[in-house]
Amino acid sequence: MSNRELRVCGRRGHVTYAPVETGLAAPLRADTSLGEAWRCLRCGDWVLGAAGATGPAQDAPVPPRGRLLRQLAILRILAVERVLRALVLIAAAYGVHRFASAQTSLRDSFGRLIPAARPLANRLGVDLDQSTIVQDAIKALHAHRGTLTLVAVGLLLYGLLEGVEGVGLWLAKRWAEYLTVVATAAFLPIEVRELLKTVTLTRVGAFVINIAAVVYLILAKRLFGARGGRAAYDAESHSESLLEVSAAGREAGFGQNAGADARSISAAGDDASRV
Repeated sequence: MSNRELRVCGRRGHVTYAPVETGLAAPLRADTSLGEAWRCLRCGDWVLGAAGATGPAQDAPVPPRGRLLRQLAILRILAVERVLRALVLIAAAYGVHRFASAQTSLRDSFGRLIPAARPLANRLGVDLDQSTIVQDAIKALHAHRGTLTLVAVGLLLYGLLEGVEGVGLWLAKRWAEYLTVVATAAFLPIEVRELLKTVTLTRVGAFVINIAAVVYLILAKRLFGARGGRAAYDAESHSESLLEVSAAGREAGFGQNAGADARSISAAGDDASRV
């Protein structure tokens, strides 16, 4: 097994399970001079002591391994991106709310600033009356209070949606994957419209990330029936399960290796006791 599984077990601990079915438990259990040992269902290493849980094989935990663990890492990256975006949107909503509260005083200050800055701007060859930034500022300062409130509420709701997506993706919830795809795809037409108006590196980057996230989630997670849908995804998840792999006999020499691994554990324990 790769170092990725070992690193995860190092952070979270091993996952051991004792199936009540004797035939399935035997390949996962070994007797050593230090006591019984059970094979971790995530990294495959042998762990001294009793199994962490026991029960029917069908109830055994299926910790992410191999490709599924890589997918989980990508989900975590998407989750962090969604949470960061949520924080920015919520901060923007608060900023619009504060702006609406101080709109009158800001409008008066801006009205005094423009005439004072016009002589200097004329010397620099800048026409403040035709400046896009100035025109946008004037529109914002003269916007109705109700409009600004709607903008603030919209930004807040959008930020909360992104936050829910981020938390759900971090926890690897399937509903969050569907929510992310639907919500992201719904905003793609707006992003296209904005790109047609003005092309910036930030907008292009965000658009590419969103497209990639939608395509990846649909194909990799088999959403909306893609590549066999939920049934195929569940089958793929269980095919990575060490318990089912051993039950099907797909790990060559698994039973023999268990004895060899048990002897190595015993030898290590004997060496430690002599020291």
